[in-house]
Amino acid sequence: MSTSTAPASVRPRPPLVRDRECAVAGVSTGLARHLGARVWMVRALFVVLALCGGSGVMLYAWCWVFTPWAEGEEAPTRRMPVAWTLLVGAAIGAIAVLSWSVGRYGEGDPGASHAAAVVVGATSVLATAAGLWATLIDRSDTARGPRHAMIVRVLALMVLAGVFGLLLVMRPGAASTVALVLLPLAGLLAVLSSTFVHRWRELAGERVRRIREEQRSEMAAHLHDSVLQTLALIQNRAGASSEAARLARAQERELRAWLYDGDAPADGDLPTDLRDYAGALELDYPVRIDVVSAGLSTERASGGLAAAAREAMLNAARHAGGEISVYIEGSAACVDVFIRDRGPGFTLDEVPSDRLGVRESIVGRMRRSGGSGSVRSDENGTEVHLHLPTGGEPRV
Repeated sequence: MSTSTAPASVRPRPPLVRDRECAVAGVSTGLARHLGARVWMVRALFVVLALCGGSGVMLYAWCWVFTPWAEGEEAPTRRMPVAWTLLVGAAIGAIAVLSWSVGRYGEGDPGASHAAAVVVGATSVLATAAGLWATLIDRSDTARGPRHAMIVRVLALMVLAGVFGLLLVMRPGAASTVALVLLPLAGLLAVLSSTFVHRWRELAGERVRRIREEQRSEMAAHLHDSVLQTLALIQNRAGASSEAARLARAQERELRAWLYDGDAPADGDLPTDLRDYAGALELDYPVRIDVVSAGLSTERASGGLAAAAREAMLNAARHAGGEISVYIEGSAACVDVFIRDRGPGFTLDEVPSDRLGVRESIVGRMRRSGGSGSVRSDENGTEVHLHLPTGGEPRV
């Protein structure tokens, strides 16, 4: 008698990625999550390997370069002030160099001279690393920014210039060799030249954006002469309220937004919100809605005016159909929105009291938001006028 056992399911390992919110580089946290180990164990392993001929440093750098960031649009941010830590170490080394130069420490003693050379080298390396870290990494960090990078870079340059000056004024001998003097000088040149890397990135990004805009313009011209004209012809031949016309109009709106809006996200302002809402209504109701905006409107899509306008547009699409026009007029003093349709019209007083769409969702909402709403309707159609003073206090 044989028995068979089903193989136990193996849980897949998490992907090896670095968190965008990390201590320094996110290598230890990402590696610990991938291996199912504790973060402190991974960090301790890197420290132990670093003592074994520097292999831990090389392994950490290799993981840093080849491990991608976790998915997301936000810029990486680091909790530890790496640049300031390096700068403090460089400042301590500069003080030691100053004390050594004043007291002529190590003259005639090769061992002391070698120790002084190590201090000068470590100071130069730490100051250079602080300036490079601030310029290349902290500058794009949302928690720090360009001002922080400028301060650290200036201080690092001051430390390097001070060490370089001290080595120049000292009498030749001891650790004051040509190679040692060149260390802070090389650090100065490296920190100063790092600013060109940021400029080069900006120029490269601008070149990519310009090429992309040129390609988009060529594509827009081609599509305007072919696809957009075909969609417009379908709308004219099929009629404004037909299913084919509504679908063609929705595709035309999406295509125009993709062509002309570029890579910038749509602003959450009132005209953008009402245009998007109009596109959604055209897919659900046999209507054609034109949204026109004039003047400067600072009203956001989350305000009471936008909610009242959406309700008026929904009522017009549901009860009137056909062609609906939405006109937005903004100024420094107020914002006005007009929603017009060509339906049979109605009398507000004859609407049953339990129907609160116009009374509360439009007129009442505008009153509570500090504005006013009015409805004018006859046999030729209905017009809803929404008025909101900018900066007005809501009425209770």
